[in-house]
Amino acid sequence: MRLDPVLTKAVRLLGRKKYGDVINMLQPEVVRYHDSFNYYYILGSACLRVGDLGGAFTYFKRAREIKMLEPSVLLGMAVYYLHRGDTGKAVDLYLEVLDLEPRNRIAKKALLVLRKNSGADGIQGWIDSGKAPGLFPPILTLPFTVGRFLFPFIGGLLVLAFAGGILVKLGVIPLSKFTPSERGGLAGIALEQEDRETPVQTGGTFRYILTRNQVLDIYETARKFFIEYRDEAAKVSLNRLIESNASDPVKNKARLLISYMDVPGFDTLKDRFPYSEVNRDPLLYRECYVIWRGMATNLNEGESSTTFDFLVGYDTRSTLEGIVQVAFDFSVPVNLERPLEVLGRVIPISTAAGEDGIRLEGIALHQAAF
Repeated sequence: MRLDPVLTKAVRLLGRKKYGDVINMLQPEVVRYHDSFNYYYILGSACLRVGDLGGAFTYFKRAREIKMLEPSVLLGMAVYYLHRGDTGKAVDLYLEVLDLEPRNRIAKKALLVLRKNSGADGIQGWIDSGKAPGLFPPILTLPFTVGRFLFPFIGGLLVLAFAGGILVKLGVIPLSKFTPSERGGLAGIALEQEDRETPVQTGGTFRYILTRNQVLDIYETARKFFIEYRDEAAKVSLNRLIESNASDPVKNKARLLISYMDVPGFDTLKDRFPYSEVNRDPLLYRECYVIWRGMATNLNEGESSTTFDFLVGYDTRSTLEGIVQVAFDFSVPVNLERPLEVLGRVIPISTAAGEDGIRLEGIALHQAAF
């Protein structure tokens, strides 16, 4: 996690339990951090710990709009419902946390507390006993900094480095053991020698026809993007390979690499593709995450789903780039009178005219409440 100096200072203040200082420092910065998950999570954590449950809920709810599937945010919102005596909503949130993280300790503890203290009076008595902070979501922590601990161990490090160098030189330890590991230790994402020898196949009909060198170059470019956490850019390259005359082993490796990729949030999506670019060749952007602005129409809200037609680019009510169906597999409030931003996954479809089209699988939504 990388934070700017302001949020870094806020996290340090949280760790020192100076919650009021955190609130006073961050609240005036709301415009600056409009799309920052970390900002709202830090502020919500501080409000929760000073007893401002309404403020905490507001900030956690905004954080959830940015990262819909973040368990810690759900834990924070559940505390609010516990204090209100709305145990039904609290239970729903804790169960949602366990769906995302089956081993989540706080959610398991909360459900146990609710079973032992059934009813509004029971849970209120438990809260009055001062035990509620045990169910608070964890505060953000700063990454480990080697510099603070370097000097006590510098002698040992030098000895290990010297010894390691000798062992490598003697061939006792292969040099490859000292190569920096790739993202998540996924050594299997590199092409094997046999993959490189025959990277293309002959015969058949393909969307893209690539040369041997093009296949190898495109895969290495995608691999580089993946290591740099530019998952969407990597997917575009890998989808090109999957729809091409690349060999089946290369295509299988491409699909494996895609399966390792993360779901982004509004504040973590690095490569953003406009509607016009995606609509030109939907298969190239299969399962890529995009953020588009527009207006919603033809809204259909259910208990566990929300769908609407998304008028992409119409947020200014002057230009309509296209109409895309958006489907969320959970209920999300939508105001048809206000512009919104949608974070969604591109799903290619065939239109009634037999042409390539797209729909979005909704992940999160931004919309001003007033």
